[in-house]
Amino acid sequence: MKGLVFFLASLLPLLYVAQSSADLTVQISNIEHNSGLVQLGLYNDASMFPEVGKTYRMVRVKASGNKKLYTFKNLPIGRYALAIYHDENANNKCDTNFFGIPKEAYAFSNGIRPRFSAPSFKSCSFMLNADKAITIKLVY
Repeated sequence: MKGLVFFLASLLPLLYVAQSSADLTVQISNIEHNSGLVQLGLYNDASMFPEVGKTYRMVRVKASGNKKLYTFKNLPIGRYALAIYHDENANNKCDTNFFGIPKEAYAFSNGIRPRFSAPSFKSCSFMLNADKAITIKLVY
């Protein structure tokens, strides 16, 4: 009996490791132009969202076709939010007009469409506790 208890107890760390991370697959839709790059900013800290350069993970993928798929691998279980934009001219920034409104397509997780300021982490965040797939539609 002691051997069985020891064996089962030795499996607990393996079970914890298996559940301590997950993959997040993001499908970006409504890409109207094949030029430039699509930048995905993944945040896990409300105080940093959606500040450029303060992402938890960031990736830039070539814009091609109407949809793009990207998977963030081995993310710790937790709360996340996404800020995405289509950098059509590949100048490494989301171009804005005089009033700060983006001139390039953008999107936030949970389909949040800000009106007069950047959305909050709370409104855009979602819980990642297992592998997850989400779709985000760019706004022009």
